Order: sequence, then C-alpha cells, then structure tokens
Amino acid sequence: MRVDVGYPRHVVRIGSATLPLRRRSLVVGALLLAAIVVLAVVSLGLGTYSLTPGQVVRALAGQGGALDRTVVLEWRLPRTLAAVLLGAVLAVAGALFQTVTRNPLASPDVLGLANGAFTGMLLAVVAGAASWSLLTVGAVAGGVVAAAAIWLLAHRNGISGFRLIIVGIGVSALLSSVNTWLLLQMELETAMFASAWGAGSLNGVGAAAVRGAALCSLPLLAALAVLVPRLRQLDLGDDVAAASGARPEAVRRTALIVAVALVSIATAVIGPVAFVALAAPQIARRLARTPYLSLGLSALTGAALLLVSDVIAQHVLPVALPVGVVTVSVGGVYLVMMIVREIRRRA
Repeated sequence: MRVDVGYPRHVVRIGSATLPLRRRSLVVGALLLAAIVVLAVVSLGLGTYSLTPGQVVRALAGQGGALDRTVVLEWRLPRTLAAVLLGAVLAVAGALFQTVTRNPLASPDVLGLANGAFTGMLLAVVAGAASWSLLTVGAVAGGVVAAAAIWLLAHRNGISGFRLIIVGIGVSALLSSVNTWLLLQMELETAMFASAWGAGSLNGVGAAAVRGAALCSLPLLAALAVLVPRLRQLDLGDDVAAASGARPEAVRRTALIVAVALVSIATAVIGPVAFVALAAPQIARRLARTPYLSLGLSALTGAALLLVSDVIAQHVLPVALPVGVVTVSVGGVYLVMMIVREIRRRA
C-alpha cells in the first residue's frame, strides 16, 4: 500500500545542496511573477500620454521614439519599480512578524512600527533634513525605537504574540497622536507634503530613492535565506525548535530586527502604506496552500498587491489618490474578515 505523507515536490540541486520545492508553490509563484510583469507593462503605458504594450516594451529595450523612452524610463519606471520592490519588502516584513508571533493579525502597521518610522521621519524634517538618506536614517531610527519600546513593554518571561499585538496597538495610537502634533508644528507647505507622504504615496518617487532602497533592502532579503530554516523550526514549537538546535528567542529577535529595518526602509520612501504587510502573506499562503508562510511567495504577492493598488489609485478612480488610500480601503475589509474568522476559530 502506498502512503503519501507529504506534498508533491520538485527537488532543485545546487551543487551538493538540494532544495525541495512544492509544485503548487512553483505554479503560484510563476503566475504571480507573470501578473507582476503584465501589471508593470500596463502601469508604464497608462497616463495622460498613453502607450501601447508594444511601445512600452520597445521603450524598455531602448528603442522607439525619444519621447516614449523618456516617459517610460525616466518618468514612470521608477514609480513602478518602487511599487514592486517595496511591496515585496513590506510583505516579507509582515510574514516575519506573523511567523514570529504565530498570529495572522500581526503586521508592522498594526503593531505601530510604520507610525514609529513616520515619527522618525517627521523629527528629521523638523530638524531640517531634506535629503533621502537623512530621512531614511530618521525613519529607521524611529522604527527601531518603536520596536524596542514594544518589545520591552510586551516581554514578560518571553514574548506572547497576543500581548505583542495589544501593546503594539497602544504604542501605535500614541505615536499617531505624536505625529499629528508634529504636523501641526510645521510650516504649511512642509506639513502638506508630510501629510500626503504619511498617507502612503508613490508620487514623486525618483530613481535615486529606488536605488537607495534597493541597496539597503536587497542584502537584508538575501540574508533571510540563512534565517528561513530556523523560522521553519519555530513553526514546530519552541521545545522542538530548541531540541533541534535552534534558539527560539534569538531567532525571534533576529527576525524582528530584519523586519523593522525593512519596514523603515519602505516607509522612508513611500510612507506608511497600510495593510500590504498584513494581507499579502496570508493571501500567498492560501493561494499556495502551504502549512507555513513562504517569504518568496509573500514577496511576489506584496509586489503584485501594491502595484495593482497603485494602478487603481492613479488610473481607475475618478480622482488620483495616494496608493495608501486604496490599500487601507481593501485592507480594512480584509482585517474585518480576519477578525471574524479568528473569533469563530477561538469559539
């Protein structure tokens, strides 16, 4: 009698190492990647000066008219790349938080880290910072301080996922009040810019900001390859993880540090975009039907989610809005559904 005790897998061999991949995950990943490419081409072609997909592809290849290349490569491509890169960054950060806390409602925006990064950015603006690098330093510092405060307040003989979320919500409300007060102390033009940025917006994202975000975030994403096996051990419980050689507290601390850094980088470029980090990992998990949160699939889902939200915000709605408005609207419905589902599960 044949007993199937697992999922269909495809084994990839790299030298002496083997990497087992689930077939459904490969199919879902390929479909998500194809969707991102299609959405990117559509995004690059839409606007006052519209282009066909063929014109977009030729412009990307360095062909076509000079105006087409200028519109695609200089005006629209940085925004599209920012949506793809930072959507993936936010989704990976959300997957790390949800894995560490073992709670599908945990995400940087719910826990207050996005507000903390926004506070750091506002303090940098008040101090006179104008360059992207200084704003990034302020955002990262704000996110780290917020994370440290939440960790210290929630740590009681270890970290409880539920306690971490409750403390994070309280810190988020406090930081939101601080941000409002800081905005009221600024000059009108500066406050208007910061308010628009605080809603989460891809407007005005340039090539330099995208390049800086990539240089900061890609090494962190690559380093997660070392951490993933330890995260899978955590899924088995702290006792089993410790018995198999992992140190649960150290793994959690490292994962949270990486997640905070990723959120802060994204927030410094596009502001605190809500709900991408919350929804993308769970959507990816349901699409692939995996027993755990896949960081790779979460990244692809987050990239597609932020990119389609930006297309809707800019070209589908009657008035162009910041992308954060669309993600909040969609994410609010998703959050209500998740809360109802969690209540029913506990009942």
